[in-house]
Amino acid sequence: MKVLYAISRYFVGGLFIFSGLIKINDPVGTQIKLEEYFEVFSSDFTSLFEYFVPFALVLSVILCTLEVVVGVALLLNYRMKVTSSITFSLILFFTFLTFYSAYYNKVTDCGCFGDAIKLTPWESFTKDVVLLFFSSIILLLANKYKEIKGLIYIKFLDYDNKPLRDGVVIGALIICLFISFYAINFLPFIDFRAYKIGNNIRKEMLPSEELIYSYIMEKDGKEYSFGSYPSDESYTFKELRLLNPEAQPKITDYSIWNNDVDYTEESLSDNKLMIIIHDIEKFDKNIIPEIIELEQFISFWIETIVVTSSDPNLYNEFAEKENFNIPTMYADATVLKTIIRSNPGFFLMKNGIVRGKWHYNKIPNPQEVLKSAGYKL
Repeated sequence: MKVLYAISRYFVGGLFIFSGLIKINDPVGTQIKLEEYFEVFSSDFTSLFEYFVPFALVLSVILCTLEVVVGVALLLNYRMKVTSSITFSLILFFTFLTFYSAYYNKVTDCGCFGDAIKLTPWESFTKDVVLLFFSSIILLLANKYKEIKGLIYIKFLDYDNKPLRDGVVIGALIICLFISFYAINFLPFIDFRAYKIGNNIRKEMLPSEELIYSYIMEKDGKEYSFGSYPSDESYTFKELRLLNPEAQPKITDYSIWNNDVDYTEESLSDNKLMIIIHDIEKFDKNIIPEIIELEQFISFWIETIVVTSSDPNLYNEFAEKENFNIPTMYADATVLKTIIRSNPGFFLMKNGIVRGKWHYNKIPNPQEVLKSAGYKL
């Protein structure tokens, strides 16, 4: 039983740390996912969930940090009466979320591992069921083995060295808070999304290989699979199933337009610096002079455009009032939030290849933009 208890702690603790660190690297991404859940629950259960939306970012940081800290505590066998209860409660909560998402097909990506690893709803639920099993073992045996060594062969982290073990847990908490603060204010340390620097957007919009489909047909109550549509009319078509989903395009919804004119292909040509504005009402007007100065300096080499998901009338009113006359295009809000976790954000492309991304708290100077675009200064 002692070995099973140790294996359970190491497995659940290690997975918690891995999952938490990926998400704490991009708390805004987890915020977006929480908002999606709140909207679903508000529609399906009670409108009270709408009141949680403004606090989604704070909840994101708390949940991601808690996941890492609990994972560290599990590895150290630290204060297991509390740690085991929190672990079991968290996994039980996540199991409900993933089951609800999978069964009712409400949220197609739970965000368990952020943008680094994508799981289907049922894969996420299965993962949580496995974790629920191991967390149950931890909960049942925690009191019996609460004073065994924390990590095998690491003597200075033994149970008796309480001050240092306290320091390790507090250190994990501080590190997570620092990472989340940096990611929110200066973009994530690691970009796992398809729009990361170096990616070719055109290539990401294409399948990595030929997509292979299977025709699922039904006859006499039995299900059959065919590589091509059968000529036998006695079969009834049921569904078209993709056999190599990993080959699907990483980007499927990138589209930019203005006045019903599609600007998507044009946006992927030459040098483009996009000033991405998710929400004009949350735009910091104090940075407008810096943006205008940047646009004027690089205009000879690089075309600057604003891309926003704000209401056109609202945006035009803002632009006229602030004398913000940079050409403007429109895109879906989800796409813009995926491209960059900043409002506004600066997104540089050269012939469709991402060359630079900057948060509004770190507006690039003209030389930095030109250098990122490949110009020698």
